Amino acid sequence: MTQFNPSVLPQSASIYVAGHRGMAGSAIVRRLQAEGYRRIITRTHAELDLIDQRAVAEFFRAEKIDAVFMAAARVGGIHANSTYRADFIYENLMIECNVIQAAFTSGVERILFLGSSCIYPRSCPQPMREEYLLSGYLEPTNEPYAIAKIAGIKLCEAYNRQHGTHYRSVMPTNLYGPNDNFDLENSHVLPAMLRKFHLAKLAGQGDREGIRRDEERFGPIPKDVREALPRVRLWGTGVSRREFLHVDDMAAACVFVMQLSDEQYAQACGGGEISHLNVGCGQDKTIRELAEMIRAAVRFEGDVVWDSTRPDGMPQKLLDVSRLSGLGWSPRVELAYGIGHAYEWYRSRTSRDG
Repeated sequence: MTQFNPSVLPQSASIYVAGHRGMAGSAIVRRLQAEGYRRIITRTHAELDLIDQRAVAEFFRAEKIDAVFMAAARVGGIHANSTYRADFIYENLMIECNVIQAAFTSGVERILFLGSSCIYPRSCPQPMREEYLLSGYLEPTNEPYAIAKIAGIKLCEAYNRQHGTHYRSVMPTNLYGPNDNFDLENSHVLPAMLRKFHLAKLAGQGDREGIRRDEERFGPIPKDVREALPRVRLWGTGVSRREFLHVDDMAAACVFVMQLSDEQYAQACGGGEISHLNVGCGQDKTIRELAEMIRAAVRFEGDVVWDSTRPDGMPQKLLDVSRLSGLGWSPRVELAYGIGHAYEWYRSRTSRDG
């Protein structure tokens, strides 16, 4: 097991977590706090707009920052990626460029950039190894987002090669857990399913007040979802396969990678063969299997309808995590337990006492 190297990220370090209110960023903050880090710097969007280049530069000049976890991003599922293509590429590119350049100019020693498994080609061999990056065409439904994330990896790589910085990148698989996005117009598959099953359960029970509270907390219910109630209507055929990682495991992996020595990280990256590491569990499920797991967690007994006119996305997205596991890291949260935990977090936000 690779050991913590206190000289790389000492507990006295001043650490900025960009996107601390999101699912990934909030989990990283929790993990850092659990490991004894106390000098954690955060800013809300209202306090610091990361798309504003001048504001970001002024922020880094004013703060003494030793390390940055870049978890801020515009994210969403197939619908959001297909609908807001310009927003996804523009906002993510601006965030990456502004933060990395301002951090470099102000002398920040270490950055960990969070990418996405959608960076890999649509017809990528499975499981997807790090060296498959840029080896083929991207999935059309999320191409703008994927291009922005690839640019983030290459920014870190280019700064390292030109300036000798210590910027690292990790590519997490599909994440889920506390503080996930349950907006049905913009969310990813797992939280969207959780909410759809929960709403259908409430509808079957005739719990209009519960549906009202849910909509008040997590946003409007789209017309097609509402019209399907008390059934659950899901996109696609359910045959595509996806890998899912609890966000607390992702956060543990991020801190683990940031604590690696330069030699350990370089060795994991094949001595410069690649410039990022995959983060996942190495196991996938079909979307139908996922739906059944969520059905069981929600205890929904109604009907499920699959809308095959809707896209499935990439046929399979399974990461090869052998490089990270070779360092001794492995996830701890089993999927069924994690789904139940995520559902309880979600349900607690709409309960009468929540």
